Amino acid sequence: MTKGAGELRVDFVSGAVAHRLRFGGGRGQALAKAMGLRAGKTPAIVDATAGLGRDAFLLASLGAQVTLIERSEHMHALLAQGMECAFKEGGEFRDIINRMTLLRGDAKDVLPDLSCEAILIDPMHPPRKNSALVKRELRQVREIVGTDDDAADLVRVALANARNRVVLKWPAKVDPIEGIRACSHQILGKSTRYDVFMTG
Repeated sequence: MTKGAGELRVDFVSGAVAHRLRFGGGRGQALAKAMGLRAGKTPAIVDATAGLGRDAFLLASLGAQVTLIERSEHMHALLAQGMECAFKEGGEFRDIINRMTLLRGDAKDVLPDLSCEAILIDPMHPPRKNSALVKRELRQVREIVGTDDDAADLVRVALANARNRVVLKWPAKVDPIEGIRACSHQILGKSTRYDVFMTG
């Protein structure tokens, strides 16, 4: 099936994802540290807001078993297609995809039935005031999944179900989500921060 140049697709084999796989920095990356990956420790992870699947793919490439949850039917279909293409690529890509399990549903409903050490939540972020041209891809994702107005509810459900930690991926300069407890610590990147809530 051919895709129009501007059509959103999930691609784990080429482009930014493949580059990050090769040159991302392994377990030293902020996301990996936030999720608790370190020498001798590889937690079972749930990505509760899978989106384009890039963070889940990165974590799986570092050895983690990752369950992806996506509630948008359209986005779920794109993820399934992207995972299938990467699996067919074989080799390292097949190994990574074999560590990824894709579920469709609302994470608030699905999480209580899963057993996991760490949960990643990356809700649609508030539109940036200072950037009229948010990347086209991000605009397309937003058009598909809408806004995550229930992000605080999702964090609360995650906190009740993660054995070790919940990680909220959030823009570095945006205020914390209202209605949830203060995080245990933060890992800061240039444009993104990871608010880590320890639950153990």
